[in-house]
Amino acid sequence: MTLILIFICALAQSSAPTKDKVEAVAPATQSANSDMTRAQKDPVDWRKAEGVLSHQMQLTLSERFVKAGEAYFNSDATQIVFQAIEHDAQGNPESEYYSMYVAQLRDEGKGQSFGPDLRRYRLKHIRRVSPIGSANTCGWFHPTKPNTLIFASTISAPLKQETPGYQRGTRNYRWSFPPEMRVVELDLGAKEITTESLKTIVGDGKAYTAECSTSPDGRTLLYTSLESGDGDLYAMDMTSKKITRLTALTGYDGGGFFSPDGKKIVWRADRNADNLLQIFVADVVFDSTGAVVGIGEPIAVTNDGAVNWAPYFSPNGKVIVYASSRVGHDNYELLAVPVPADRLAPLGQPRRVTHAGGADLLPAISPDGKLLMWTSQRGPGRSSQLWLANMSQNDLLMGELVAPVTDTSSTPVTTTPSATTSNNSTNAPAEKPK
Repeated sequence: MTLILIFICALAQSSAPTKDKVEAVAPATQSANSDMTRAQKDPVDWRKAEGVLSHQMQLTLSERFVKAGEAYFNSDATQIVFQAIEHDAQGNPESEYYSMYVAQLRDEGKGQSFGPDLRRYRLKHIRRVSPIGSANTCGWFHPTKPNTLIFASTISAPLKQETPGYQRGTRNYRWSFPPEMRVVELDLGAKEITTESLKTIVGDGKAYTAECSTSPDGRTLLYTSLESGDGDLYAMDMTSKKITRLTALTGYDGGGFFSPDGKKIVWRADRNADNLLQIFVADVVFDSTGAVVGIGEPIAVTNDGAVNWAPYFSPNGKVIVYASSRVGHDNYELLAVPVPADRLAPLGQPRRVTHAGGADLLPAISPDGKLLMWTSQRGPGRSSQLWLANMSQNDLLMGELVAPVTDTSSTPVTTTPSATTSNNSTNAPAEKPK
């Protein structure tokens, strides 16, 4: 669930983006010669360099989706939820906003040995579950109600708005917070999805409310809201409907997730108001009934000159995987770092998980710790699409160490109207911070 940053990746050698093209994601129709030229610039053979991953495979294809991303597993990894924009009959984006989709994740391997370029897992019965024209982000399967989906939606088309941003190097980053965005619940058993199908859980359409997930037992909804004027984390007890504000410090707090045991949360924050997002963890505080009533003092997981966001716990609760510009602001990669034992522990040294040219973002790990799913631009055409790989959560800290960055400069840029993207979304250098 990520911040809905829309990153306009304007490379110096690229033409300036137009109003209708708010991201510098290479279109699916990019020529084969251009694909070959960019592939030749890739510094490494990523299949070999990504030693903690194997059988990397593309799940969503540019033939259907202009772009797709921010996907999460259900409790047994047989389904995923993700956001995407499809092509219309003429090959153009059918909407400027992300729709929400669910699909079955089918393992067609049946014990067979597959080569590196073959897809063992495939998406079946892909279904749009949000009203056409609405903006949507941050899908999440309810952990104890298998047929219930939670996500953020404007329900109808949001109004255009001015978007702030900043520039780092040759890239411009912009983001949007539509006030119409609220957290909704959907019964996936519904045969037709309409605006009436979405039940609002929290949000009144007056302040951006999104970036939602739940505790492992489904009792607590964790989300971000701008109702205070500054993005903060909130917890709602799904039984009593009581809402507790968890953060009130300077800077935007968002993209929160519970640890697998429900005793911690991880999120990203712009604590220094310098656009260099950093990752934090904190212990969850409960009352005598088991309701969440607050969090302990935040502990920094990262503290460097990079943009760090979209953190996600490994199922054993020992590692946090996240997207970072630590390798370079022109190429976000997935890194892994140990969860700090306490505030006296030194900062963990991040290890590299991905090595491909093009942004790698928004990681999610299957509940059994054997699959990594993320958003990547490594495929043909360099559009943002979903990728999947085999892995072991025990190997995440075996990648190469990543040296710290020193460039912390950022320059504000003029605001311009922009389309809404997702929470932890899918654009690129990135894309947006979760």
